[in-house]
Amino acid sequence: MPKDQGNKTYTAGVKEYRETYWMPEYTPLATDFLACFKVIPQEGVPREEAAAAVAAESSTGTWTTVWTDLLTDLDYYKGRAYAIEDVPGNDEAFYAFIAYPIDLFEEGSVVNILTSLVGNVFGFKAVRALRLEDVRVPIAYVKTCGGPPNGIQVERDKMNKYGRPMLGCTIKPKLGLSAKNYGRAVYEVLRGGLDFAKDDENVNSQPFMRWRDRYDYVMEAI
Repeated sequence: MPKDQGNKTYTAGVKEYRETYWMPEYTPLATDFLACFKVIPQEGVPREEAAAAVAAESSTGTWTTVWTDLLTDLDYYKGRAYAIEDVPGNDEAFYAFIAYPIDLFEEGSVVNILTSLVGNVFGFKAVRALRLEDVRVPIAYVKTCGGPPNGIQVERDKMNKYGRPMLGCTIKPKLGLSAKNYGRAVYEVLRGGLDFAKDDENVNSQPFMRWRDRYDYVMEAI
């Protein structure tokens, strides 16, 4: 848990990231998020510094020491670069292993996880190239993710379809149809015997087909 900072004093200035975020003695907790990054550092940047820079930028770090650091417990909330390994056959790159405390992430938010782990850290100047290779999400966090609101039985009850698999499709072309023609396509596939149709992942509320218009025409088709 975070600790009270007591009477710590603030000293302005720029420090090497490895002074704070490189912790080879750290043993990850069962509740930690663990991430493995493939890193190619900028020329002249030591591996430990590059790994620590990734840990900093994806958690509590910034380019300089700020007085507001004293308003929280950075030793608790920071990411910890705790190990590095060689990449076989690649002398430039290495694997950096970083642990993050679970409290850095909003419960049940995949968006928040991705924003932290694959956000602006990829534009960080200490590294020339960066790739997220693997993530371990702790069980304690997985339990905060609600999952689908309904199971298959609820869907069958709503559609009155039992005793066989349900068959659906994605409307194509995925982009460019007007709302009226989208509704027409939905009508045709349902009339042809499919159980359901769905939007492609690229479909939102673009100028050629606003979501409200799409909804109205699809409901008319149904």
